Amino acid sequence: MAGIDISHSHALPPQRARAALDDVAAKLAQRFDMRTAWDGDRLTFSRSGVDGAIDMQPGLLHVTAKLGFLLAAMRGPIEAEIRRVLDEKFS
Repeated sequence: MAGIDISHSHALPPQRARAALDDVAAKLAQRFDMRTAWDGDRLTFSRSGVDGAIDMQPGLLHVTAKLGFLLAAMRGPIEAEIRRVLDEKFS
């Protein structure tokens, strides 16, 4: 399985960072039929072909994902879109 591992710094207070991640989760669920759930400060997401999480830490988000065979071929564009969304929501 191909993987994605992104660290993204931010300056949002915890409540605003969590609200922004809730917005991201809603869009993932709507656009890609992802299942999302909070486990403490970790937002997990999954669907056929991808399992991942966004760990929320003070000043840092850490995105990890395992991509299945079909999505592994699109790792570059997927990673670029994740970075774009993080920049949009957390910069």
